[in-house]
Amino acid sequence: MAAKVFVSIGKFGLALAVVGSMLNSALYNVDAGHRAVIFDRFCGVQDIVVGEGTHFPIPWVQKPIIFDCHSRPLNVPVITGSKDLQNVNITLYILSWPVASQLPCIFTSIREDYDERVLPSITTKILKSVVSHFDAGELITQRELLSRQVTATFGLILDDVSLTHPTFGKEFTEATALMILNTTFLLPLSQKSL
Repeated sequence: MAAKVFVSIGKFGLALAVVGSMLNSALYNVDAGHRAVIFDRFCGVQDIVVGEGTHFPIPWVQKPIIFDCHSRPLNVPVITGSKDLQNVNITLYILSWPVASQLPCIFTSIREDYDERVLPSITTKILKSVVSHFDAGELITQRELLSRQVTATFGLILDDVSLTHPTFGKEFTEATALMILNTTFLLPLSQKSL
């Protein structure tokens, strides 16, 4: 009699473990600052973006792909030319994140590693085209205007775009230093006495 009770408890425990495992596989969490896109084995990527919380997909049919929508920093070093044909080394600092409503499109066209695959190449291309409209002096004095002109598409928001560490070619640096020397130390005698 006791053996039958233990066998019944064992079967009940096994059934409970199987049901618990199925329920666990039928739940997923989307943490704060994240969004999910649902991949359906029959329909493909759904156009619905799932927000934060615990959700119930159809087991073995639907799979959630979770995206981090927090802003992330990225430094992109670029070597380009200015309007006056000076070589310029610039580091572009970007804070970016995906537009939540564009996540299904981002997943189908770029995949989850969108920031590593897209941002360095598009920001380099965009920065080169923007920098080519400024001469070397303007790159130093109008960095804020230049930063505002750098924008991107692909369903990404570029929030804080800053140009850091602009350095110029050897010839330009030497010419600038020589010009500064000429204007400060080689002034005519009549201007020095003033």
